[in-house]
Amino acid sequence: MAQQETDQQVNEGSSLPEGEDGFVIDTQDCAEREQAHRERGTARPITVVGNPVLHKECQDVTAFDDELAALIDDMFASQRAAEGVGLAANQIGVDRKVFVYDCMDDEGVRHVGVVCNPVLIELPAERRNLDDSNEGCLSVPTAYASLARPDYAEVRGHDAQGKPIKVRGTGYFARCLQHETDHLYGYLYIDRLSKRDRKDALRQMEEGTPRYETVPNA
Repeated sequence: MAQQETDQQVNEGSSLPEGEDGFVIDTQDCAEREQAHRERGTARPITVVGNPVLHKECQDVTAFDDELAALIDDMFASQRAAEGVGLAANQIGVDRKVFVYDCMDDEGVRHVGVVCNPVLIELPAERRNLDDSNEGCLSVPTAYASLARPDYAEVRGHDAQGKPIKVRGTGYFARCLQHETDHLYGYLYIDRLSKRDRKDALRQMEEGTPRYETVPNA
């Protein structure tokens, strides 16, 4: 997901702690954890709309191994290079259900983490308060559009070690969780727009110049 328009020892292989309510605490040691991933990883170019890997459901993560850990490191490096706040594996051409995030919520609290095999929890009607803020995507570079999404989201999945986790977010972070989960099921945010708004977003992309390396579509 694109950004909105407008000396501590870290155990790099450990799972994030859980709060009493069972949700991960992803707000601690954010800078140290993100930097550790990024420095081990290598930035890769970003796939853009039209690339087949973006338009189909990704394969489940079944091996929580060194290969997955290396992929996650590369995803954090790629996310930082592209100045994003969330990145799904298929956005660097990898057909696996995993996304990373480094995202502020609307209260200015930073969240950093990884979710494998995410499932977005359906909210009851009384908890669905829609926010129609602008949304952007690294795979639709330079384009933004208003898109209504719930201002609260919960995702269940696994961490990089295969431990079941739950992540929740409000405001902009809630949007990020929904946006990245969509990616891994083959949907871009522009797929949720009206035909006119989608056409306008693609026009913005055509007229703009990405500030990061992208993969040319064949």
